[in-house]
Amino acid sequence: MAKTFHTLDQHFHLPHVREIKADRPFRWLALGLSDMRDNLAASLTYGVFFAVAGYLILSYAANMPYLFTAAICGFFLVGPLAAAGLYEISRRHAAGQTASFSDSLAGLRKHREGLMYFGAFFAIALIGWERISAILFALLYQGGAPDLSNFYRDVFLSGDYTHFVVAYLVIGGILAAVVFSLSVISIPMTMDRDTDGITAAMTSMRAVGVNLGAMAVWAALIVALVGIGFATMMIGMVVVLPLLGHASWHAYREMIE
Repeated sequence: MAKTFHTLDQHFHLPHVREIKADRPFRWLALGLSDMRDNLAASLTYGVFFAVAGYLILSYAANMPYLFTAAICGFFLVGPLAAAGLYEISRRHAAGQTASFSDSLAGLRKHREGLMYFGAFFAIALIGWERISAILFALLYQGGAPDLSNFYRDVFLSGDYTHFVVAYLVIGGILAAVVFSLSVISIPMTMDRDTDGITAAMTSMRAVGVNLGAMAVWAALIVALVGIGFATMMIGMVVVLPLLGHASWHAYREMIE
């Protein structure tokens, strides 16, 4: 594994990745909370926007279980890109610059070309997952249309659809792991440096590979906190999304020299 990373470093001229302890994600959350508190209006503006957008998307998909579950997974897939404005707020705050909402939008415009490439990648991943989800429902779910209010209890927890649940979780987990590895560091890096998308994505993969323990903890915290957001009918997302966005910036800054 170390030899593989060394080859990547030489071929792509990747920046050095620091090794960190597995408990560091909790420190990132503390730093993210501090950033959010110091830039509350700008941070919560993003939180409100994405919470409302998410609520509308989930409401539209409410009568289509396969689309509803795909939409929930989609939040995890596109989250790093959605938080790009929050990375800019943290970057400017750390540099002692003004970090208003309009300042963050200016940062997005400055890096729009690099973000567009990542946007295309996430769009392909999201569309692909939606199609895979529909196929899995068609092939492995033989029941009638489930009641969405009891969907996870009747389908995922009942034990009646084991093949469907296993296939859904394994395929979805693999896709989520790939997207997480490619994006968790790459988009903050794009907002901070003049670097191409390939180099940023390879750096992100290397950071995950070097710090598997810490990144596994970080992924689990993201799932848990976003789950709280969903459990509160998206109200909690107003705070959760800015918190995770700012914390992700500190994850990037701590791991990448």
